[in-house]
Amino acid sequence: MSILVSQATDGLRSAIIRALELAMEKGALPQAQIPAFTLEIPADRAHGDWACNAAMVGARAFHTAPRAIAQAISDHLDLSATAFSRCEIAGPGFLNFTYEDTFYGNVLRDIWEKGSHYGESDFGGGKRVLVEYVSANPTGPMHIGNARGGVLGDTLSAVLETVGYRVEREFYVNDAGNQVNKYAASLEARYMQLYKGEEGFPFPEDGYQGPDVTENAKAFAQQYGDRFVDADPEERRAALIDFGLPRNIQGLHDDLQRYRVEYDNWFHESTLHQSGAVQEMVEKLREKGVTYEKDGALWFRGGDFGSEDFVLVRSNGVPTYVVPDIAYHYDKLVTRNFDWAINVLGADHHGYVPRLKAALRALGIDADRLTVVLMQMVSLVRDGEVVKASKRSGKAITLVTLLEEVPVDAARFLFNSYEPNTRIDFDLDLAVQQDSQNPVYCAQYAHARICSILRNLKADGVEPRACTPEELLLLSTPEERELMSFLAGYTDELKGAARGLDPARVTRYITNLSTLFHKFYNTCRVRGEAEPLAAARLYLCCAARTVLENAMALLKVDAPESM
Repeated sequence: MSILVSQATDGLRSAIIRALELAMEKGALPQAQIPAFTLEIPADRAHGDWACNAAMVGARAFHTAPRAIAQAISDHLDLSATAFSRCEIAGPGFLNFTYEDTFYGNVLRDIWEKGSHYGESDFGGGKRVLVEYVSANPTGPMHIGNARGGVLGDTLSAVLETVGYRVEREFYVNDAGNQVNKYAASLEARYMQLYKGEEGFPFPEDGYQGPDVTENAKAFAQQYGDRFVDADPEERRAALIDFGLPRNIQGLHDDLQRYRVEYDNWFHESTLHQSGAVQEMVEKLREKGVTYEKDGALWFRGGDFGSEDFVLVRSNGVPTYVVPDIAYHYDKLVTRNFDWAINVLGADHHGYVPRLKAALRALGIDADRLTVVLMQMVSLVRDGEVVKASKRSGKAITLVTLLEEVPVDAARFLFNSYEPNTRIDFDLDLAVQQDSQNPVYCAQYAHARICSILRNLKADGVEPRACTPEELLLLSTPEERELMSFLAGYTDELKGAARGLDPARVTRYITNLSTLFHKFYNTCRVRGEAEPLAAARLYLCCAARTVLENAMALLKVDAPESM
């Protein structure tokens, strides 16, 4: 919460506790320990600014009906030292509270003074957090799931920073292991086919068929000619990988940059192998006594640490994929000593997470220091039908081909409109619509509309100015109060997004704020009103613009001044 809201709710909580104590002292309620209760913003703001469940959770402790407890609280409640003016009992015993009139003006002044810093807090306490996301294999272009993971991880990182964590963003490059060997064989086949034909050098059955394989093979041939045709196969594949993988990795860089996703670190899996960290991890687990041998392979006793047993080293002496992953997370949490590691992964990794956490426990690491956000699948929809191919190329839609059709703003906004554990049907038609049905258009139009008000008034010689508390009390219509109350909750919304690792809350907040501003705009004039009211409404417009800009900046979505 902002300091103002935090102080207000702290004062309200104290007043409710004091009312319960008085009710017990005077016999209106039986003596009992006051149970923990919550204060929350009601879904329908017409019910008030904050709702309390003290009467509901107190029924068992006081052996009294919730409605009677609510009445006892209300009868003994003193709000004079709080930021609230009214308490109302609703339904079976909910308590709804409304801010006093002066509180709204205080919120607007707070936004005016803090500007781009409004919404920041020290909720994270300066803890160091490493957020890893996308981490696509460099064996082909990024797919639609990566588009979702990119904006999810990017926005989550921004939210965590805003609420007081020290965040680093990381891309884990899987440039080692079986998939790279398979990519090398695929490159080799396409390269050799340039000189020997498809029959002279068959393509591997499980090879990568992507166009990047052929393009890299041709580029390799342009640079080296037939120099590697008669070379040792191992040497040839190594040369092709050394040539092709950096090109693909640079392509990932470029595609993500176009999508406005940038990282502090690009961590290469190959460094774990080159440094000996992978083999060292096997030895660490041996030394801990948490392994055993079976059928010539080395197994991890996962059953002792919350997962099933699994193979660490195959019978041929080659570590399984999980060993470098354990070494990587040991590097995150021990070597680099991050307080918290967050991985954004596809839902198909759900079985992998218990294994990784079990290995961390076996190493004496608190597994709760690793949090995995699993995101569900994405389907592209056009005209109500699932789409799998690009209209232009006829091939599978990648991040790049998506951005050729859908603006980056729309892609980032719409992909971040859903909780991670929700499947997405991404509507390609909606993404390019320029009307109120498209939520990103609606949000950007709200910002442009505010800028238009400011431009028009400036042409009349009117500029925004600081307003007195008395002038801000003129903002008394339901639309003005609802908008101001919503602005007051922005900081708390960011904390909720951080606490739940759900950056979609930011997108929903922007959508709701835009709707409330349009509602205000359609009801309350600025131009043509008496100067004190016009100044107060202009002040409110500026506050709404600031919060819209701050929230949209977290999404890296443009806030245009005209549309």
